[in-house]
Amino acid sequence: MNARHPGPQRRAYAGVVLAAVAALLAGLGIWATAGDGTADEGLPDNAVSGEPLTGPCAPDAALVPRCGAWWGAYIPYDGNSSLTAPVYAFEKKIGRRLDLVYTYHDMSGNTLDGQLLTPDEQELGRDRLLMLAWESTVWKEPHHANWIETQLGWRNIASGRHDTEIIDPQIRRIKAYGKRVFLSFDQEVDARIKEGAGTPEEYVAAYRHLRDRFEKLGARNVVWVWTVSGYLGSAQEMKRLYPGDDYVDWLAMDQYNYFTCHNTTDWKDFDRSQRPSHDWLIANISDEKPLMMAEFATVPDPADPDRQRDWYTAVPEVVRTMPKVKAMVHWNRAVPGEGCDLTVNEGPGLEGYRIAGQDDYFKQPVPNR
Repeated sequence: MNARHPGPQRRAYAGVVLAAVAALLAGLGIWATAGDGTADEGLPDNAVSGEPLTGPCAPDAALVPRCGAWWGAYIPYDGNSSLTAPVYAFEKKIGRRLDLVYTYHDMSGNTLDGQLLTPDEQELGRDRLLMLAWESTVWKEPHHANWIETQLGWRNIASGRHDTEIIDPQIRRIKAYGKRVFLSFDQEVDARIKEGAGTPEEYVAAYRHLRDRFEKLGARNVVWVWTVSGYLGSAQEMKRLYPGDDYVDWLAMDQYNYFTCHNTTDWKDFDRSQRPSHDWLIANISDEKPLMMAEFATVPDPADPDRQRDWYTAVPEVVRTMPKVKAMVHWNRAVPGEGCDLTVNEGPGLEGYRIAGQDDYFKQPVPNR
């Protein structure tokens, strides 16, 4: 996408902020409630069950499907702080189970937004892959309602300053979960520089520190994703932000057809909305890594409703010409602004997305470990 969503993808707060985090960020106006939250109580049960998948289409150790691509979505929590209910409702609409569910977390330690692997995520993860986008910020209000946040700073992450209070408890939770998960650290990272997170070099150091920390604590069930907007006006920044092939398992990008949204007027079909960034990442970052379309969607055309359906029905044919693309994650939420509804909850958009998701290319065996 051309600019990071102004604080999307956030859920209702329903828990307790780590006291250590509140103390660390005292004076910064961080929203918090009383409570300890530092114990390991509530760690998820080991999610691994059954035998590993075998056969020609079984995914590899980095969760790369061999015969097609994962079909996933970001679905926001509902007003009752449930993730399972809206995911199940969405799946009913599209006539299939999602392969991958994409969620977002801050670093508050809060039991919903800041705790990796919530109970809802654990339930969904029994039959689906999970991708956790972990942001190096603390959101300052319940529901992240006004999209106000405090940056912890990449330099501080890289130095280990937040390991004991913030990082390590979540690493232990993921390790206890047992099943492989995707993890993206600071999604659309190229847009975060102007938000005060730090320099590209500090981000690289922070990303490497996080992965090294996971390895040190024995949490090796993480597949590491590096996510940029894909906006080619940030090409030089994206090059400097890459942590390197030794630290990254998947490349990812977030590109949209905004059309009426954000004062644009150019309708880009699916191919034209995705291929330039896709080609650039492969040519300039790595041609060895699988690629995830970690957020993709289109707004409707008010003058031609069927145009949105056709945008989605073209996806299977186009993706087959992009063999590096191994996961597709729909952004099913409107972003602020007139004409910015990116959902496929009804109408021609839902019809087109449902048709695309029934294609055999997006029907892969999902691993249970």
